[in-house]
Amino acid sequence: MEMREGKVKCLSAAGFHHMAYVEWGDAANPKVLVCVHGLTRCARDFDFLAQALADDYRVVCPDVVGRGRSDWLRNKSLYGLEQYCADMTTLLARLNVETVHWVGTSMGGLIGMVMASQPESPITRLVLNDVGPMITVASLVRIGEYLGNAPRFDSIEQAEAFVRVVSAPFGRFSDAQWRHLTVHVTRTAADGKVEFAYDPGIVVHFRELQESGGGKDIELWPFYDGIGCPTLLLRGETSDLLTHDAALQMSRRGPRATLVEVPGVGHAPMLMDDSQVAPVRGFLLA
Repeated sequence: MEMREGKVKCLSAAGFHHMAYVEWGDAANPKVLVCVHGLTRCARDFDFLAQALADDYRVVCPDVVGRGRSDWLRNKSLYGLEQYCADMTTLLARLNVETVHWVGTSMGGLIGMVMASQPESPITRLVLNDVGPMITVASLVRIGEYLGNAPRFDSIEQAEAFVRVVSAPFGRFSDAQWRHLTVHVTRTAADGKVEFAYDPGIVVHFRELQESGGGKDIELWPFYDGIGCPTLLLRGETSDLLTHDAALQMSRRGPRATLVEVPGVGHAPMLMDDSQVAPVRGFLLA
């Protein structure tokens, strides 16, 4: 099945920027599934899931601004949920649909959670992939260790070796899958070096987030409790970002998410094999 590429022009306080996206399935299908990636990842993380659901949906996977093929913001302090939600709203206007289903991994789940909590939200079915309204200090520390110190490499092989280390919590993958998870989040610079395809400036807002937490877990329960649509929660069994206790709370309050824990995986399940895709597909098409 062929993938299509597109861009949409969005607005921030610092001016216009382009957000890139890829899509799969029939462009005329009114059933739209939006899939949004994690902090330093990109749209192509969802290739396997998109192909598995393209017969049922028009599947649209954006590169959040500052990542992948999207532009970088001029004002780095604007990298945050408010801007991301505004950009996604612009994307939905481009798609010309009133309602969508949503799959969000980590940061993409936070964006979906905030949007789904708003009055008259266009999101009518929500999948939160290893994220919730409580973000642990331990996970913020781990992410911060590599976010502000992304190295450059002499080859894609060196880059892949690094990705295998920092992304070890994703689980076990074939060599081809690890290469896929590497090539789409890297690019070749003018000097021939391989570097990560995200704006180092995203660390500015991330540091502000850490500081605002004051060394404590960050809690966003009012957003979660405001969700009014059916919700599926995937949790990696050993996730350090979403604790088991927080996941249980999410199954008992707010939208009372259906909880599915993925064995042998930390933060976050990458939805690249049938066993992880199956519960998502079953929930979305129920």
